[in-house]
Amino acid sequence: MELRGKQKRFLRSEAHHLDPLVQIGKNGVSETLLDQVDELLERRELIKVSLLQNTDEEAKVVAEIFETTLHCHVVQIIGRILVVFRPSSKEKYQKISTRVESI
Repeated sequence: MELRGKQKRFLRSEAHHLDPLVQIGKNGVSETLLDQVDELLERRELIKVSLLQNTDEEAKVVAEIFETTLHCHVVQIIGRILVVFRPSSKEKYQKISTRVESI
């Protein structure tokens, strides 16, 4: 599913009030971090990821890693904060994705 402009705008507005749930520090992107992000996306569908100042990772590189390994969409990158979206495979967690599909 490729996101259209209106869908991305809706997701950005939904993510505006969210706090970052994942922080990437000096260890960078590891397998356990990817597992954690995968589990969060399954339950919440829309999360914010923050890159701390002591990390060597760049936001665009992290976005590419997330998109290729987790099959998700990076909706927005502002500075060192990423907004990540992936529809949940379980119907009971599909709150945001159903609204995105209707747009």
